[in-house]
Order: sequence, then C-alpha cells, then structure tokens
Amino acid sequence: MKRRVVVTGLGALTPLGVGVAETWEGLLAGASGIGPLTRFPPGDMPSTIVGEVPEFEVDDYLPRKLVRHLDRFTVLGLLAGIEAMRDCGLEITDANAERIGVSVGSGIGGIVSIETGTQVCLERGPKRMSPFHIPMSIVNMVSGNLSIHLGLKGPSLSVATACSTAAHSLGEAARLIEYGDADVMLAGGSEAAISPTSLGGFAAARALSCRNDAPEQASRPWDAGRDGFVLAEGAGVLVLEEYEHAKGRDAKIYAELSGFGMSSDAHHITSPPEDGNGAARCMQMAMRHAGLNPDDIQYLNAHGTSTPLGDVVETRAVKTVFGAQAKRLAISSNKSMIGHLLGASGGVESVATVLSLHHQVVPPTINLEQPGEGCDLDYVPGTAREMPLSAALNNSFGFGGTNATLAFRRS
Repeated sequence: MKRRVVVTGLGALTPLGVGVAETWEGLLAGASGIGPLTRFPPGDMPSTIVGEVPEFEVDDYLPRKLVRHLDRFTVLGLLAGIEAMRDCGLEITDANAERIGVSVGSGIGGIVSIETGTQVCLERGPKRMSPFHIPMSIVNMVSGNLSIHLGLKGPSLSVATACSTAAHSLGEAARLIEYGDADVMLAGGSEAAISPTSLGGFAAARALSCRNDAPEQASRPWDAGRDGFVLAEGAGVLVLEEYEHAKGRDAKIYAELSGFGMSSDAHHITSPPEDGNGAARCMQMAMRHAGLNPDDIQYLNAHGTSTPLGDVVETRAVKTVFGAQAKRLAISSNKSMIGHLLGASGGVESVATVLSLHHQVVPPTINLEQPGEGCDLDYVPGTAREMPLSAALNNSFGFGGTNATLAFRRS
C-alpha cells in the first residue's frame, strides 16, 4: 500500500517577488512581473520582454564566497529550497538526515555560465577558464548544493524535461516517499535562462511574444491577440512529506499531493498534436493515480503559455478529459503574470495551486480581453475568485512532447 504524501513547506522566487508571500500577493492582485529586458543590452533581439526576479541582497541569504562559484539558477533554487525547509519547521539531525532528500531540476541549467565560459575559452584560451565552469553549468547543482548546505543525505536527483521539469521532479519525489525510499523530499525546479543565446534561440523559433511596446500586456493566455510566451526566471520548491511523519510532528499541512501523471505526445519536438491527446492522457493518469474523477476537480492551474497553438490545444485536452464538466471548471494561468519560467514553472505553479486549495481562492488570468477561437472555457479573467476547492490539477508540458500533471487535494 503506497504511503500518502503531503505538502508541508513552500519556497519561491519569481518576477513578482522574492519569497512565497510576495509572489502569492502579486498573483491574487493580478499584478504583472513582466518588463523590459535589463540583464544585458537587447541589441537587435526581436523580443525584449522578460520576467526578471527583483533585485535582492544575496549576502542576506548565502555566503558570498559560495555564490561566486554558483550559476544564478543554482542561487535561485537554493534560496527557494531554504525558504521551503524553514517554512516546514523540520529540524535536520543525524537521526533523520538519511531519510530527507532533494529532487530539484532545471530545464536548461547554467546557460549564463556556459556562455561566459565559452567566451573565455575562445578569446583567452582554455587555461583561463574557471575550474568551476562545469559545476556551475550542470543541472543537478541545485539538488547537490541543497543537500550539502542543509546536510540532507537521502536521495539526490535532478530531472531535466524542458518545461515539465519541476512537475516531473515533484512527481518522482512523491513516488520516492510513497514507496518508502524517503520520508521527506525537497522538490521543484529552478531556471535562470535570461541570456543572449537563450532569448535569441527562442526568438528564432518564433516562440516569444514581440509585444515590446507593452511588456505587461505581452503574456495573454487564451486571448485572441496572444503571440507567444514571455521568457522568465525563478524557482519554486516544495517540501513533500509522508503523511504520518508530518502528523507525528504536528506539522502544518498545506495540501496532499495525491496523483501524478506522465505521457509523451510522440508527435513533434516543439508542437503538441492538435487534438491534445498527450495532455489529455496525462491528466487522466494523474486523476486515476489520485483516485479522483473529473467531477471531483474544481480548479486547473493550466500550462497556459500564451502561444497560439498551445493554449487552444490545452483547451481541447480539457474538453476531452472533462466532457460536459469542462464548462464549470475554473482554469487560470499564472504565466499571464510571471511569464514562462521554463523548467521552474511547475514548481512555482504547484506552490500557487497548493495555496489556492489552502486559502480557497483562485488567482486570475490577466490580459484576457477577447478569448481566441476555440478558447471558450472559464479562464477566471481579470480578478481572483474565492470558491470552494477540494481538489485541483496542475499541468506542465515541455519541448520533446513530454507532459506532466500533478493532482492535489485539500488537507
């Protein structure tokens, strides 16, 4: 019999703020964290709109000597993980350290460090490269550094499945707890891919919004005027804990992670099939794993990227899964306010989904002025909505046709 998994800690850094409180407040207010690119000169980039995490004093959180040898995605993930662990109130000791693990992934990893190291190698020679170049670049450095920094000796792994990364990381972490390999897992995703080659590459693929004259209005899921996603950075990490373990220490329980679904489109490296079959199967699997039926779900925190094809395909998938129930389902996209955090999206959006269940309120979808063709469901436009919630889904889909859905229940 599988063990139950609950959420007992939350951590997040997003374009809306440093920490869960600022992010959640911004989401409920329908605020936008999107603005003009400031990280480097935009040059002739077709898209100059991004979601940057607000400036913060890293010395307030980590030793500067350590930070000098970390890529930004690792720093963001470390801070989110530390916040989540503090929030859960669990003391790490020699007696429990081997039962606490980490599963925090990244879709791209240290792209800024890769760019910097490449430039040094080409211009100054390989002997001038930093000995930390590889450790700064690889995707498991958030998990590795969290394990070292906090003294966690349980499983340490990192999933890399593009924009499904954090959701897969959470699902795999939950399974480690379900089957007894750990009692507690820090899980989620981190991404800091606002860089010249990353922004240029996505622009070359025609994936980005080019609404450069109105950044705050650029991310507009399901709207008729949507023209692509907004590249953003951030991290979202949750503490997952075995139910009896959490109950035994009288922990605060936000929600239960009760189901996890995975699928592949087996269709195209960047575009989903028009019928949304892979996404539909993924949602069905998550509900089956959770023991839930479509009429048990009140809210879907959607992938909702603001791309012309992706948004209508996700809508079709929802209709396939929920049938006549689809019209009464509340659906919203956090990406309308924070942009697309790539591999970190599922972590931040899981934090938001858990808080929706905990506080019985759904964040809105902003910038939805005129729904596009085929986008005819309830996307909670403009204003947060208080409503009874007992179960919710969170979707994450990635390049390569990989899909992940998480099912949460109210505790």
